[in-house]
Amino acid sequence: MRNRCSLSLFLLLLLSVPERSFAVESFQQFNDIQYATADNHRLLLDLYLPKVKQQPPLLVWIHGGAWRAGSKANMPLIDLVKQGFAVASVDYRLSPVAKFPAQIYDIKAAIRFLRGSAEMYGYNADKIGILGSSAGGHLVALMGVTNGNQQLEGDLGDFDNQSSSVQAIVDYFGPTNFMTILPQSTPHGLSVRIPALELLLGDRPEKKADLARLASPVFHVDDQDPPLLIIHGDQDPQVPINQSHELQGKYEQYQRDVTFKVIHGGAHGGPEFFDKERMQLVEKFLRKHLTP
Repeated sequence: MRNRCSLSLFLLLLLSVPERSFAVESFQQFNDIQYATADNHRLLLDLYLPKVKQQPPLLVWIHGGAWRAGSKANMPLIDLVKQGFAVASVDYRLSPVAKFPAQIYDIKAAIRFLRGSAEMYGYNADKIGILGSSAGGHLVALMGVTNGNQQLEGDLGDFDNQSSSVQAIVDYFGPTNFMTILPQSTPHGLSVRIPALELLLGDRPEKKADLARLASPVFHVDDQDPPLLIIHGDQDPQVPINQSHELQGKYEQYQRDVTFKVIHGGAHGGPEFFDKERMQLVEKFLRKHLTP
């Protein structure tokens, strides 16, 4: 009788336990790895490593947020981690903390750190792909077209013997030309971009023309730039699609490898940018340019 009561009690407790998932994660996650410091500000990244693949190729994700907000915690590339890529999601100094070019100094320091730490974490950093959306799209495009540009290299971190070059770019609807973005913008776009650019540059682009050009990817494109994939919605109310057309045109002028995917009806981000179709496009592009 006692055994029967014990069994009944066990079954009752089992049925009352909240539903749990016993699935084993297919990746490891390391949070808040410090890659450098700047003015006593700790610069951190999160690293995602697939468990089943040895020496996975490395991707770097740069978040958006009008250069003044956002976080490395918002990393939308988990599907690529599950497909065998390592991904580092990088925080950088935001514009209320430091003006441009601080952001690009930080990201180049992160790339140097990641190359210097490849053996420790077990990924392959010979070739690195960099991806980002909105303000992050601007920063990854600028990273790619300024490989080897000492003016934007900075001196942060402990790995100055490493290269900050990247070998593939995926730009999700990023600004590319600060000298034309405001004339191209809708009233809503102006309400977002003017204060964001003033905070990033210290004033409107036309009043900081040299700095605005330094920060604009289209002014750096040359015949050495890495392959580029652009994804942009044709109804984007914040970053005009013409910004991506300008970068595409510069790449074509120098006969560089560029692919432009327009999402018809797409606005400024949304789940359709990271759905199965788009993720397959991105994965194919990255495997082509980062793996043997």
